[in-house]
Amino acid sequence: MSTVVIQAEEAKKLVVRKLTEAGLHTDDAEKVADVLVHADLRHVNSHGVLRTEHYVNRLKAGGINPNARPSFNQTGPVTGVVDGDDGFGHVIADLAMTHAIEMAKANGVGMVTAINSSHCGALSYFVEKAAHEKVIGIAMSHTDQIVVPFGGKTSFLGTNPIAYGVPAKTSKPFILDMATSNVALGKILQAREEGKSIPEGWGVDETGASVTDPHKVVSLTPFGGPKGYGLAVVVDIFSGLLAGAAFGPHISKMYGDLDQKRKLGHYFCAVNPAFFTDADVFLEQMDRMMDELRAVEPAPGFDRVYVPGEIEQLHEERNRENGIAIAKSVYDFLTKQVEK
Repeated sequence: MSTVVIQAEEAKKLVVRKLTEAGLHTDDAEKVADVLVHADLRHVNSHGVLRTEHYVNRLKAGGINPNARPSFNQTGPVTGVVDGDDGFGHVIADLAMTHAIEMAKANGVGMVTAINSSHCGALSYFVEKAAHEKVIGIAMSHTDQIVVPFGGKTSFLGTNPIAYGVPAKTSKPFILDMATSNVALGKILQAREEGKSIPEGWGVDETGASVTDPHKVVSLTPFGGPKGYGLAVVVDIFSGLLAGAAFGPHISKMYGDLDQKRKLGHYFCAVNPAFFTDADVFLEQMDRMMDELRAVEPAPGFDRVYVPGEIEQLHEERNRENGIAIAKSVYDFLTKQVEK
């Protein structure tokens, strides 16, 4: 598969152009582009600009409200709900985390659910936002059914990602962003786009048997067997039931019924360390913990121990300088002019 390397700012401009051509307001298009390019910079291309074409198709079909005006209702000193008005999840999630951070700064903790949303992209973007404000960020989002429950043959749960962002004093934040499936669906889609096979155990066919051809994948598997399965249910409870949204097989499909609003839910939490311990000591201890983790002697076959999120941060440093690599087919879509 051929790729094209472009600078992050160019990628943002191309995404914004495609989304605004499809009817989205510029401010919202810029936020969506920020989140997508954030993923590509971190080499999480499954959640990057390759998603633009799908978003454009859903916009044109009516599945996303291009004129959405999300609103926030603070329901208590540390709680609130964002109604996304069926707009872009990236914009809705950013608003929800912003309010969670503000409440955490004032009262120690902030928890916000989001309703009437759509796919919000890489959760690392939102927990990193919290960490840069020197608070701990937590984010969860449910997705449509694609993962078999442990011991099951057919799918019930989504990939249901969960993410944490923790600030440090001098080091970059600790960022953990993971699907509760063995792999995010986006990686299967990326393998299809690139014409590559996938590792054993990533996906199963209609019989429940593991396959390496991404085109034969019908369902994904939970990571860690019953442990990932259990976490996936927890994510559905927090981002689905707690938000007043659907769960499991009742969630509308991302790549089906493009004219239907998805009504997704999300959960965001911010925790202010200063309300629990000495904030400076906490940040210094985070530095120390990560330094000591990196100093652990590596096992055979490993060059060294990395802190969660560190590899992606190193990718981001390189890619900001050298540019991001995207599939040529994606680049061709982004650069194609609208037919008059």
